[in-house]
Amino acid sequence: MQRISSIAVVIASLCFCLSAQAADELKCPVSGKPASKDHAAKYKDGQVFFCCDNCPKAFAENTKKFATKANMQLVESGQYKQTKCPLSGEAVDASTAVKVGDLSVSFCCDKCKAKFEAAKEKKQLNMAFGDKVFAKAFEKNKVAAK
Repeated sequence: MQRISSIAVVIASLCFCLSAQAADELKCPVSGKPASKDHAAKYKDGQVFFCCDNCPKAFAENTKKFATKANMQLVESGQYKQTKCPLSGEAVDASTAVKVGDLSVSFCCDKCKAKFEAAKEKKQLNMAFGDKVFAKAFEKNKVAAK
């Protein structure tokens, strides 16, 4: 029993280290440079992280312009999670998952997956993380964020 407890502690420590590392690898939605927890702004029911003090100001002035990348960062940081297909709003099928940046996005069916894969990269970001899509396919993660 003591051995199982020790293994659980090691696994929990490893998960904490990996999530802390991932949080340090977030990109600023304004500049694309590495983001820091020292430069954050409230966004939706979470926080978005930036590279410097100027980027939160630019974000506030034109949130719509940076919303897709900010939404993506909310998922990357573990604050939000995908719950539905971004195209149809239906339940997702894990076998349809594709990579979008460092994230995995799933769809309800192969038809939605094919439609997504046929789009160019910039359009894919909007199809997966644009504001309207984000509202129907993602929800606040109740588990502690990274």
